[in-house]
Amino acid sequence: MNRYRSRTGGGVGLAACVQRQCVEMGICISGHGVLVPTVYQKQIVGYIETHASRTGLERNTMKVSDILRIKGTTLYTTTPLAPLAEAVQTMADHDLGSILVMDHGDLVGILTFREVILALNGNGGALGQATVRSAMDDHPLTCSPDTELDEVRRMMLERHARYLPVLHQRELMGVVSFYDVAKAVVDSQNFENQMLKAYIRDWPSEEEGAKAS
Repeated sequence: MNRYRSRTGGGVGLAACVQRQCVEMGICISGHGVLVPTVYQKQIVGYIETHASRTGLERNTMKVSDILRIKGTTLYTTTPLAPLAEAVQTMADHDLGSILVMDHGDLVGILTFREVILALNGNGGALGQATVRSAMDDHPLTCSPDTELDEVRRMMLERHARYLPVLHQRELMGVVSFYDVAKAVVDSQNFENQMLKAYIRDWPSEEEGAKAS
């Protein structure tokens, strides 16, 4: 059985997907699970890949650059000496989970809600006159536009990091969040499901399948 791999890096068993979609569409297939004849396997994979090339889904794994292309590159930054309260206000105003800390054009840290909570806890629930430098993570985990999503997920899980600044050499390109990664995976799975549903609606007859082999 071929395994279709989306650009999110999540391998999807075609038989399992076809089984799920058949059940959802009320198509009864006997036996334990769904047995997809080899001749149909090739047709299903070909059908998905033909449509996938039009929407950015391929057998290759998705990269950070693909997320940034969809997400856009709007960035909110602050400086190390800025008042922490000011940075937190910016995060609240724009519904941000993180804000990047820049100094003379270089990324020097990241401030997320985790660091804000720690700062509040350590100062009796008040931000006071604290600066961003006093609370920021000054050694943030980063990735590049060419980093694959499988690797990003591994990095996030191992380091419990919800936000990764994206650097090309030393140039800041954007930031990806755990939400961005999860959304990319779900969007890819939804696309694959739609392709399978479309294929099942036009399921070839046995005679047509035999000719295709």
